[in-house]
Amino acid sequence: MSKLENDRLLRALLRQPVDVTPVWMMRQAGRYLPEYRETRKKAGSFMKLCTNPELACEVTLQPLERFPLDAAILFSDILTVPDAMGLGLYFAEGEGPRFKNPLRDEKQIQALAVPDPETELRYVMDAVRTIRRELDGRVPLIGFSGSPWTLATYMVEGASSKDFSIIKAMMYERPELLDQLLDTVAESVTLYLNAQIKAGVQTVMIFDTWGGALTPSDYCRFSLKPMERIIHSLIRENDGRKVPVILFTKNGGQWLEAMTDTGADALGLDWTTDLADARRRVGNQVALQGNLDPSVLYASPQHIREQVAKVLASFGKGDGHVFNLGHGIHPGIPPDHAAAMIEAVQELSPPYHRV
Repeated sequence: MSKLENDRLLRALLRQPVDVTPVWMMRQAGRYLPEYRETRKKAGSFMKLCTNPELACEVTLQPLERFPLDAAILFSDILTVPDAMGLGLYFAEGEGPRFKNPLRDEKQIQALAVPDPETELRYVMDAVRTIRRELDGRVPLIGFSGSPWTLATYMVEGASSKDFSIIKAMMYERPELLDQLLDTVAESVTLYLNAQIKAGVQTVMIFDTWGGALTPSDYCRFSLKPMERIIHSLIRENDGRKVPVILFTKNGGQWLEAMTDTGADALGLDWTTDLADARRRVGNQVALQGNLDPSVLYASPQHIREQVAKVLASFGKGDGHVFNLGHGIHPGIPPDHAAAMIEAVQELSPPYHRV
């Protein structure tokens, strides 16, 4: 087993005792940091940054040089998997991700091949190996993927969408065709996450950004079921340690019980769900991660501290809480406000862990 100086995150995800609530941030390596913007400029584009293992490692470690965080998260993008399937990912300035070859007919979906993570996605695995070497056991490394439903929305729509008109039309008119697409994507995500685990990530997170856009029955069939299949097929122990799985559906607070039944070790919560209520509903079956509203970080450090205190009090005493934002940190947040949040968690959480 490789030595970890700080394994608080892994212990909390498995609901084991910790001295302080562990803290990390979704998108902690990103545009709010001036050093990230410099590295991105040096890379030439976002995709060139993602596909360069050394630079991806550099930006992964930048927040750890600045803040006493309890984890690093692999710097990559959820759309690397569809890109490896030949959809032609590119980023239009100010418009977000787009695909040159969106999936619009049955032939395209049937022709879709599952990419080999050590071939088409080798740059991601090389980044994982490089980051693990450079971290040298300081903190755990989190790997991740988008959920099949979330990836499928981009693959069919060709870009981000407000109403998901094309994929929802497919869902209602040709549900069996969407099932076929989701099966292929779920198989690809399973291989991708298992390859990340073999390359060295110590926990994985499935980001279901758009599951909350579905009705309850459609969520269960088209979002939750493919994620459950993935979870059951993941490597759950590596290098002598358990590999915890975090499941996060944005706007998914109404489905916590069903999410718990997938076999995930932890559920990520956005800020629209009350932590105390979530804890009552899931009991001690899973750990909970979250869930400060990212917009709180626009407020003054004093107000940030007050809101951190509220989140900690909402979860209450005991183990199984990972402090995080309810979604990614916004690009306009001052870095010292992020520092104020992390400091508040570390100063205010110890009493919640004393017997």
